[in-house]
Amino acid sequence: MFLLETRQLMKHFGGIMAVNEISLSIEKGEILGMIGPNGSGKSTFVNLLTGIYTPDKGQTIFKNQDITTLPVHRITEIGIARTFQNLRVFQNISVMTNILIGRHAQIHNSLWEVYLRPLSAWKREKAAREKALEFLELAHLTDRRDELAKNLPYGEQRLLEICRALASEPELLLLDEPCAGMNPVEMDTLAEFIQRIKASGTTIFIIEHNMRFIMAVAERIVVLNMGKKFKEGSPLEIQSDRGVQSIYLGEEEDV
Repeated sequence: MFLLETRQLMKHFGGIMAVNEISLSIEKGEILGMIGPNGSGKSTFVNLLTGIYTPDKGQTIFKNQDITTLPVHRITEIGIARTFQNLRVFQNISVMTNILIGRHAQIHNSLWEVYLRPLSAWKREKAAREKALEFLELAHLTDRRDELAKNLPYGEQRLLEICRALASEPELLLLDEPCAGMNPVEMDTLAEFIQRIKASGTTIFIIEHNMRFIMAVAERIVVLNMGKKFKEGSPLEIQSDRGVQSIYLGEEEDV
């Protein structure tokens, strides 16, 4: 059974067709990759999945529920979390507090409970901190929990951002260009972290421009070109496909 499925999703902006009838599925427990040149529609597609944009046509089905028109907060609540292309950690607060902010979808302390049932509220907060430590341990950031986020190296800030997304305990984690700005060593660290996330039971959908990285971590890859699904297959099939090569490298001219 598919965890998530899209059916002919379409989105245009004026005369530009950003996403053109894209249908795909994500199986529970897999790492699916999506690649394509700049402007191919990758980020728009993710924004459709997470409620930032509403499609002009088509459906998104998550755990047999139509979530096509749900707002962002509801999509988070039902089990989908994401990161963004541009780094979005809170620089001037601690690593731990960053994670706790991501836990808000799982903490339901009302003002009434805080004042009239403080022990219950305290227990929820204690459980949230314990859960946050689990995610930091997964990213090997436990020793940095009291550091200001801005003091972490760039690669660790990226890991922190992913931890914050994991804090809502999603069934599906969407990573939009997680390698952006990383050096090769940081990318290797990220790849190892993603494998640990998968082993913990989270399904992962990675949108990425870096071919080296996506070929190393994805189990299946979808290729977009000019808003359409161009090819789908294993990393080996995608890597050896001449059509995919021409999209990235350009056609060779006959001489």
